[in-house]
Amino acid sequence: MKVMADICIVPIGVGVSLSRYIAAAVDRLEADGLACEVHAYGTNVEGDYEQVFGALKAALEEVHSLGAPRITCTIKLGSRTDREQSMADKVASVAAKR
Repeated sequence: MKVMADICIVPIGVGVSLSRYIAAAVDRLEADGLACEVHAYGTNVEGDYEQVFGALKAALEEVHSLGAPRITCTIKLGSRTDREQSMADKVASVAAKR
């Protein structure tokens, strides 16, 4: 099953600047073959359900390996079976209506 997810990973206990940890998490998600779009408060990804959650686990492990003792992570997930749709399709649909 193909899914789109909005993932927000927030390391806790590592100071104020988090960009190093987020960059490592996104690199890990992309290394696992996911299409990623970083935005101001998270990252959108798309892929097969198992692929997305396997890559998310690896991304969390990567952030922990950089010294983050705690992580909070929020996930919004969507799937559909009526047709194929990519993240780019969804954005283009909104842009066409503006």
